[in-house]
Amino acid sequence: MTAPCIDIGIDVGGTRKGFHAVALNCTRIVARLRSRDPAEVADWCHAHDARVVAVDAPCRWRGTGPARAAERQLAANGIACYFTPTEERARGHAFYGWMLAGAALYAALQPHFPLYAGGNVSGRVCVETFPQAVACALAGQIVSAKDKRAVRPRLLRQAGVALTGGESQDDVDALLCALTATALATGDFKAYGYAKDGHIIVPAKALPS
Repeated sequence: MTAPCIDIGIDVGGTRKGFHAVALNCTRIVARLRSRDPAEVADWCHAHDARVVAVDAPCRWRGTGPARAAERQLAANGIACYFTPTEERARGHAFYGWMLAGAALYAALQPHFPLYAGGNVSGRVCVETFPQAVACALAGQIVSAKDKRAVRPRLLRQAGVALTGGESQDDVDALLCALTATALATGDFKAYGYAKDGHIIVPAKALPS
């Protein structure tokens, strides 16, 4: 019997909220995890032998420019997101605690899931994604982030994910990340940005320009 193909999505919160992770086999939910420990999350991903781990947090800090290339390209498509600061600025402001948690998670994932560097994948990787951009890509149009509690679950159901109705917003966003992980694993994706300051991946359907 062929082993299932597992892809994982992770929503990243600050120290108090922690990480919400979900494992998908195609569109079937096979496991969930909530943890504040990035090492535990990375071990969980490894134990599930995931192909791709997609994370809702910046994979690189900003360099000398005003924003990372992927963030500028998404903004040009009408997708607003928080521009990633420099690491120094992040460490000086409490708001960016979730980005620091994301950086710790990428570091924990690195031994088994190196950061995606471009092109189609041939081995296990981790990658950055952004649920609002994923929702817009799935819808084929710009959707309201203010209406995410209604819009995003509907888009997941349309994609074939069976929701129970009891999912939190963090669970929903983790599922959008997991769909993106599967899109990257199967070559059905669009990449924004460059390896130098980090790609952001969404499913292949192009966002309106």
